[in-house]
Amino acid sequence: DYARPVCGLGTARHISLRTVSLPHPTVITIEPHMSDNQPFVVSRMDEDATRLRDRFQQLGYLFFKRYVADADCKKLLDELVAQTGERVSLDAASGLPALRGDPFVESDPDWDDVYPRIQALEEFHSFFHSEHMLDLMRLVSGSEVFVYPMKMARISTPGKIGFETPPHQDAYSHHAGPTMAGIWVALHHIASDMGRVKVLPGSHKGGVRKVFTAAGVGGVQCEIHPDETTWHVADSDPGDVLIFHSAMVLKAEPNVTAGTVRMSVDTRLCDYGAPVFSTNLEPHHGWRIDGLNWDRVYRGWQRRDFQYYWRDYPALF
Repeated sequence: DYARPVCGLGTARHISLRTVSLPHPTVITIEPHMSDNQPFVVSRMDEDATRLRDRFQQLGYLFFKRYVADADCKKLLDELVAQTGERVSLDAASGLPALRGDPFVESDPDWDDVYPRIQALEEFHSFFHSEHMLDLMRLVSGSEVFVYPMKMARISTPGKIGFETPPHQDAYSHHAGPTMAGIWVALHHIASDMGRVKVLPGSHKGGVRKVFTAAGVGGVQCEIHPDETTWHVADSDPGDVLIFHSAMVLKAEPNVTAGTVRMSVDTRLCDYGAPVFSTNLEPHHGWRIDGLNWDRVYRGWQRRDFQYYWRDYPALF
């Protein structure tokens, strides 16, 4: 199996506490004193499958360059940008998403206005169900996979430093078992100042960690131990794919550009037959945005095979 069972909590160790002053109530974040970035280890589809799965077990992630075709990424990016109501547009010179209105973050009013339209895109959901994507998921899993119905679009605007996604584990936020993995896809070039995704290699081996209230997407972060200072991260090109273990610690860097928006998409998968918790069956943010439900999402779709496909899944709880 591509992911060994993760048993219990990580061993308790000393953690460093830092109080962060924000315009909201003070929160506690858990961070190492200093960190060091190293580039992602790049994997290739032509490598031996056993070697890839062993690397996944060792590092907790696999990173593939330009796995998804540029044209497919550009098509989906165009669709996502079109739903923003001119808050974001594609820069004529660079082709990158550019902020045209006020900065916003997940759960802001602007986000809540834009996101139901993004969620209703058939192309957004079907993107992860192509045979090309499924082939990669099966390669990593070594078995048939179940793709979660919850699909997520990320819009990281500048001007929101301090609200980026803090260090976290999907095993906590998705109530996930050890065979769940995340799959993230870059839709355009992502440079070091645009809010890259970074991971703490090997962190999945310690199990599910304690969490603390934090600013940023999700509202919580997991503990980071003082000796965990080396993160893996890299600039991305369109079609780059990151697959990561459910207990992998990952976070987003801040978008410090003058006006470039980072846009990406991701979902979750697991070995077919592994338990899937019920909250993963709702549209992303459907629990808090009024009227964001599957009836609204599916209205006007052409294909029916991607609608309610999880209802007969044998391991829902």
